[in-house]
Amino acid sequence: MNVRILVANASHTGFAERICELMYISALERGTGIARRSPEYIVEKMISNKAVIALDGRNLVGFSYIETWSHKSFVANSGLIVDHAYRHLGIASRIKKRIFLLSREMYPKAKIFGITTGAAVMKINSKLGYRPVPFSELTQDEAFWEGCRGCRNYDILIRNEKRMCLCTGMLYDPEDHPKRKIANGIHQKTEHNTP
Repeated sequence: MNVRILVANASHTGFAERICELMYISALERGTGIARRSPEYIVEKMISNKAVIALDGRNLVGFSYIETWSHKSFVANSGLIVDHAYRHLGIASRIKKRIFLLSREMYPKAKIFGITTGAAVMKINSKLGYRPVPFSELTQDEAFWEGCRGCRNYDILIRNEKRMCLCTGMLYDPEDHPKRKIANGIHQKTEHNTP
């Protein structure tokens, strides 16, 4: 098995239907809602190089994409999925790291966030420098919260006036990591020479 993690492009659009199917299956299995996306939406993400795809030869292994909110001051890494046959091999972590780095490359000043109920995703996020935060620190863009409408717990979010739900909000703020930068796709600490 030689799984490659790539920035998706127009050559990967043939996988859009299967990606949507895997997202739907994942949401059903977890009993929560990954916002339903159309194949056309996934294709747009690929064409604009705002997605990461994992491939084993010509087989789809996994996927994630970038969405911007609040005039690009917030970035969400969304739709993380891994095909059943490739789970528990560290691939989700590799996809998450690559989409995070792509987000930092494309939007270096933006705060990167996500909401999740998954302990594994929380662990991956923590390793990348995210911290748990109240929803008030996340984007207040109504279109983002509309994406939660497909979740079976949406009524909890609405009842709590979008301040809390069963998901945990996690945030990476570049201001909290002033010595980190992106160089050639690698997240690095910068060294400052002092006179």
